[in-house]
Amino acid sequence: MGSGVLMPPDHDRPEPTLDDKGSGHRRITSYAATLATYGATVGALVAVGAARRRNDLPCVGPFDLAVHGLATFKLARVLTKDAVTSPLRAPFAHYEGRADTPAEVMETPRARHGARRTIGELVTCPFCVAQWVGTGFAAGLVFAPRATRLAMTTLSAIAISDFTQFAYVAAEKRT
Repeated sequence: MGSGVLMPPDHDRPEPTLDDKGSGHRRITSYAATLATYGATVGALVAVGAARRRNDLPCVGPFDLAVHGLATFKLARVLTKDAVTSPLRAPFAHYEGRADTPAEVMETPRARHGARRTIGELVTCPFCVAQWVGTGFAAGLVFAPRATRLAMTTLSAIAISDFTQFAYVAAEKRT
């Protein structure tokens, strides 16, 4: 789990506890470590970015926000659901089958507890990975803005293409 991002309502997960003595509850120690890692990474990026480019931080307008959002969506889906990226998830996730959408797979965490379980949950959840991806793009806009904008624009174009493909197929089915 990225950082307390709300999960979709269809996730039926037990409440986390610190003690997991066979009660069926998940341990939150590895979640705390994940949050600490994320927080430390963001803190370091902010400190270095502020020191290097105090007066040159990017201003984010509505268009930039839309491109950032679409790119984050697309890369999070690619990393967590694409069949072609399943080798990256394989150490932490078990293949369950094809998803309802083209080129996507369903996977579940391999481990039952601990850090490997937490990583498995993270790498199979597009909502969780999106926070990390979005943060990476924000850092990229500070440290390598031209390359990051190109990558974000490309991913946004692919996301728009995906939506257009789905809309086209749905329109064909209606006629």
